Amino acid sequence: MNAMPFVIGALAVLALAYRFYYSFICARVLMLNDAQVMPSSRLFDNQNYYPMPKWILFGHHFAAIAGAGPLVGPVLAAQFGFMPGFVWMLVGAVLAGAVHDVVILTASSRHDGMSLAEIAKKEISKFSGGVASITVFIILIVALAGLGVVVVNALAESSWGTFTIAATIPIAIFMGLWMFVFRKGKTVEATIIGIMLLSSAVIFGKYIPGSPFASWFTFDKKTLTILLAIYGLCASILPVWLLLSPRDYLSSIMKLGVVAMLALGIMIVAPSIKMPNFTPFVHGGGPVIPGTLFPYLFITIACGAISGFHALVSSGTTPKMLMKESHIKPIAVGSMLAEAMVSILALIAATSLFPLDYFQINVSPDKFREILPQLHALGFSQSNITQLSAEVGEKITGRPGGAVSLAVGMAQIFSSIPGLANLMSYWYHFAIMFEALFILTTVDAGTRIARFILQEVLGKAYKPFGQTNWLTGNIITSLVVVFAWGYFIYTGSVATIWPMFGVANQLLATLALAIGTSYIINRGMIRYSWITITPMAFVGVTTVTGGVTNLINIYIPQMLAVKTAVQGTINSLLTIIILTCVLLIIGEAIPQWIKAYKLKPAPVKIKSQGPIHFPKEDI
Repeated sequence: MNAMPFVIGALAVLALAYRFYYSFICARVLMLNDAQVMPSSRLFDNQNYYPMPKWILFGHHFAAIAGAGPLVGPVLAAQFGFMPGFVWMLVGAVLAGAVHDVVILTASSRHDGMSLAEIAKKEISKFSGGVASITVFIILIVALAGLGVVVVNALAESSWGTFTIAATIPIAIFMGLWMFVFRKGKTVEATIIGIMLLSSAVIFGKYIPGSPFASWFTFDKKTLTILLAIYGLCASILPVWLLLSPRDYLSSIMKLGVVAMLALGIMIVAPSIKMPNFTPFVHGGGPVIPGTLFPYLFITIACGAISGFHALVSSGTTPKMLMKESHIKPIAVGSMLAEAMVSILALIAATSLFPLDYFQINVSPDKFREILPQLHALGFSQSNITQLSAEVGEKITGRPGGAVSLAVGMAQIFSSIPGLANLMSYWYHFAIMFEALFILTTVDAGTRIARFILQEVLGKAYKPFGQTNWLTGNIITSLVVVFAWGYFIYTGSVATIWPMFGVANQLLATLALAIGTSYIINRGMIRYSWITITPMAFVGVTTVTGGVTNLINIYIPQMLAVKTAVQGTINSLLTIIILTCVLLIIGEAIPQWIKAYKLKPAPVKIKSQGPIHFPKEDI
């Protein structure tokens, strides 16, 4: 089965959705209007509230939301076959993910850049706001752990990848100083300089392994976890214009550039998809994901279709930097649909491998020997793993987590492009570095957002904590946040963290859609509430089912085992708390929706709002 028609078809569907469906939502439902004075100007503090040019902010937002989910989730879910993941990512992104993102970003920007919990307090009730604060903070810590563990696994013992990632930090700081201090507003100059420096870091990074400097950038997983926590702490405390935004912007340029190359490579090479459309593992018992297609497909593929983490970015850093409401559509919708395309390309890259090679990479050697007769019985007998290992220059078998199989698939496509043959090793290490860079930008933004949420809560007890530019409060709350997610990474693994991350993330999406529904209804737009209620119902049912299944099949057995008793207890308690809190908030919101439906008030007009005028390039 040729992959090229799927790439072209997906691009067409996403482009049409952006042009028509989301123009309707932005104009008729959300009524975006450039006459509104944005929080970035009204509450400017040169620290967190800072007007940011549209494409710089797009770069930050895309980099912040596009973490491990669009890369790892589709690869892990490939065990079910090619078609389930492809359909869910395409349909989910159009009808759920982008709706979720654009509604929350709009609501937050009109609530002074407040967090999701504070929006719940305003739109539903004080009780819901308090419950949401607890829920969102717990979910965010779990999400950061789930994302961070993939970074650690990708960079462990890799001096090339670690060097390149480390180089992006001083490059980003230099870009921030150039754009906002030395040469204010000279974005193009900073972009050119940043790209040149980043390209040099990638190229020269190849020569770090085997050099006298290799030991400077070679770390085990435990050490990398500590270094990652230190970086998250710094990114959370420093002014947003100095490190976070320029680094995310630089990362987005590389991300989108590589994704465009991958899409072009697939069109040129036209690789065949070797994984069947559906495998028998849709009924359960798979070696990568033990559960059945429902509900595990929908909690494994997170960011590529819909992700609650996006609601945290859309109610965290991004609304504090918006310059105009007309920027919301390209930033929120454009980023989500671009991420969906990334996920589809990741799925194609992974499924272009022989199925036997895919499983041999993604399960441990002992488990692979155990399931080998079953794989042969399914017709998965052809293998290229020996040649792939030799071309890559590393042992690639028994490397679970999805990152390695994706990197091998990408490298195989790139090296098949005419003129780029015999570069398999380079492309593989480049892809590993690309994945780590892709994910790391979510960790730094997420840490800052978690700090905002914690400060909002603590500010009710001691007012200075509520001031996001108070340095002492920033340091204390950032330390709490990085310790919390760092603990999960330090003591966990993909097998224990990722299922919990998937459930927590999608429950947060359910919560965000419920809050978004209340926001729409409270503005008299009840006739349009279906745009959020429909995806909320579907994601809610699948995720609650997944959470209960995880409790029964994973966490309770962990509690009963001596070695994993503490870990299983923590996972069980957090899952139960999250499930309970989300159901409480939705349970309080639904009666309000029913009451509003019975009253059917006239649409509320936003003060000082004239007709919306989108720039032509945004429509």
